[in-house]
Amino acid sequence: MPRRLFSAAAAAALTLGLAACGDGGDGPVTSPPPDVTVTGGGSDGGGASDGGGSDGEGAPSDGGNSSDGGGNGEADPSAAAPDIPPPDPAEYAGMDEHTPEGAEQAFRYYIAVSMWAHQTGSDELLKTLQSDACEGCAYLNEDLKQIADGGHYWSEVEVTDIATAIHESPNFEHEIGYEFELGPHSRPSPDFSGRQNVTHLEYTAIGGMSWTSGEWTVSEMSIEWSEDAHS
Repeated sequence: MPRRLFSAAAAAALTLGLAACGDGGDGPVTSPPPDVTVTGGGSDGGGASDGGGSDGEGAPSDGGNSSDGGGNGEADPSAAAPDIPPPDPAEYAGMDEHTPEGAEQAFRYYIAVSMWAHQTGSDELLKTLQSDACEGCAYLNEDLKQIADGGHYWSEVEVTDIATAIHESPNFEHEIGYEFELGPHSRPSPDFSGRQNVTHLEYTAIGGMSWTSGEWTVSEMSIEWSEDAHS
C-alpha cells in the first residue's frame, strides 16, 4: 500500500506502533505475508468481538474445531459455515456520527467485520463498509473466497484493543490509527493444505475514512504486524 496516501503523522504511527491512545511508541512492524490476513473487533470503547473474526485474541483452538475443518487436517468444502453473529454496531457507539470519533469507531467496526468474515466466509456486510477502489481492503481480505469455497474457516476469536488515534489527512476526511492484539486461534496454512495454530499477533492499521451517503466508508487502508507465533 503506497505510504504516500497517508499523512506523515499516521505513517509515523504505523512505523513505530501506537503505545497509547494518540501517542507514538516503540516496536518495529513489518508488512504481513499473504497468508497473514487481519480481521478484528474491539474491546474498549465498544465492540467486544465475540463476533469478531479472522485474527483475534480469543479462545485457543486446541488444533481446530468442527467449524474450521479440524486442527491439522483438510477442511470440508461441504461443511456449513459457522453460525456466528456479526459484530453488533451498537457496541461501537457513535460510528454513525459525522465526527472524528465516529470515524474511529467505524474503522474499528470494519476490522471487526473483516475478522468475522474470515470465521464465516461471508463478505456481504464487509463490502458495504469499504470503497470498491480500496486496494488495502482487497489485500486484507483476498483469501475470503478461498476460505468460503473450501470450508477453511478461521476458529472463533477475539481481539483486544491496544490504542487508537485520529490523524489529520490531506487525502481523506480522517485517518484512523488502530493497534490491536490477536490471541490464540487456528486458520488455514499458507497453501490451504491444512491448519496452523497462531498463538499471538499484534497489528497496527491505518484507515483512510470518507463520509459517504450518511455513513463512514473505508476508502483506503494499510496494515502491518509486529509479532506472531505459530505451532
